[in-house]
Amino acid sequence: MKRNEELSKLTSVKEWDFIVIGGGASGLGSALDAVSRGFKTLLLESHDFAKATSSRSTKLVHGGVRYLAQGDVGLVKEALKERGLLAKNAAHIVKNQSFIIPNYTWWGGIYYKIGLSVYDFLAGKLSLGKTKYISKSKTIEKLPTIEQNHLASGVVYQDGQFDDARLAVNLTQTIIEKGGCAVNYVKVINLLKDDKNKIIGVVAEDQFSKQQYQILAKVVINATGVFTNDILNMNNPKHGKLVVPSQGIHLVLDKSFLKSDDAIMIPKTSDGRVLFVVPWHDRALVGTTDTLLENESFEPRALEEEISFVLNTARQYLSKKPTRDDVKSVFAGLRPLAAPKDGSKSTKEVSRSHKVIASDTGLISIIGGKWTTYRKMAEDTIDKAMQVHNLGNAASKTEHMSIHGNVKPEQVDRSNHLYVYGSDIPAIQALQESNPHFSQKIHPDHPFTVAEVVWAVRNEMAETIEDVLARRARLLFLDARAAIDSAHNVARIIAKEKGYSEEWAQQQENEFIELAKGYLLTPYSPKVINLN
Repeated sequence: MKRNEELSKLTSVKEWDFIVIGGGASGLGSALDAVSRGFKTLLLESHDFAKATSSRSTKLVHGGVRYLAQGDVGLVKEALKERGLLAKNAAHIVKNQSFIIPNYTWWGGIYYKIGLSVYDFLAGKLSLGKTKYISKSKTIEKLPTIEQNHLASGVVYQDGQFDDARLAVNLTQTIIEKGGCAVNYVKVINLLKDDKNKIIGVVAEDQFSKQQYQILAKVVINATGVFTNDILNMNNPKHGKLVVPSQGIHLVLDKSFLKSDDAIMIPKTSDGRVLFVVPWHDRALVGTTDTLLENESFEPRALEEEISFVLNTARQYLSKKPTRDDVKSVFAGLRPLAAPKDGSKSTKEVSRSHKVIASDTGLISIIGGKWTTYRKMAEDTIDKAMQVHNLGNAASKTEHMSIHGNVKPEQVDRSNHLYVYGSDIPAIQALQESNPHFSQKIHPDHPFTVAEVVWAVRNEMAETIEDVLARRARLLFLDARAAIDSAHNVARIIAKEKGYSEEWAQQQENEFIELAKGYLLTPYSPKVINLN
């Protein structure tokens, strides 16, 4: 993944088969699917890969227990199949995670045991394990920090857990390895059309150099998630709103609030939502909310009522009661939901299944969906595009395609924080050994090393401090204060690798600290960490 090499392809290729706009789950999936069928494919991302929604999920690869309760068996079945495939195709990123539902009524255990046994059955051969009913004492043994007052029993079920932004990087690597092109910080600013009003390409602008490119393609795919309406309006200014953003927030707490490798699932909170407390990179991730918003943003912020709701709900179920001061990081993400036809404000009624829409101009848009089903969404998108544009009948080959970094599950050592790199681990370890400076930690309280920053810049198209600390190493999401403290050194490492000036490094540092403050609930001033 070298940005200059990818940029050079924008002028060397006369016409692409596919241009995919958007470097999140649906865009990366669509580009990989197109490449798998032998099409010349270019993916353009206006910011960094997975900058928006696709790095801000609950980190679950799941069928959706909630959708089963709503009777959407088709969606659940599809998602469970995709969960199983992803666990095989990216075993270094996806893991089997035990979830426990604590029950505070005598009938809760029976109810959820029956419901989740249906969930297991729908997974078929790709099931991750059987649902079990456990006693109150066993629930406390497994979840030592659970609120014990009125606790009656527990139900254990299996689902998947992953690192979303790391998977996005791996998908980008796979696209490039398979012969496609993917480049970040290149924004589509217009659509090119012929005299019959059919789309024949895009005008795109490099966000760093401001150079513009006219790029021709047989098909343009709009895979921009919550920003879908922007491209649809570019295509047709009279276009209605097809996507509404729904915000979900997550609070990251110290692992002492969970003290378990099992996750907690609260199936019904005070407003009828599901709440998770999930172990993630040695932290406890608590979320999520579901708030319809008027406008989309690349850097959404948690609302005060959402923060209070998550904290208050967590306090009801945890014996150690979290406060605002305990929050290491807060992040918000927007889900791209298909707009409800009746104009209602309830997100519970909006389908999480995806839709592929073809415009009169030939633009193909993918709407809705979630990380778990990204591969199936992509397959459906490219199928539709091929049908609309008469591009033959080459079948998708992604169902059993190994994603960059994939190793056998038994080779994954999750006690080593480098496990998310999978097959790249030896190369990163070699980098650490090549230079004593590279083996140093960028922050004393976290395992991330200088070598990982260097690796991200050299091999994963990281261009800014945010790219490194938010999406390559996940420090901003795990501990925003530590990320702020690391900014000074990370800026200098990137500047040295890229031959940039001290002025660039200082500006980067200032911009990142301003951004990172939005991940904190209490004021904080940077501390300087000395690296030799």
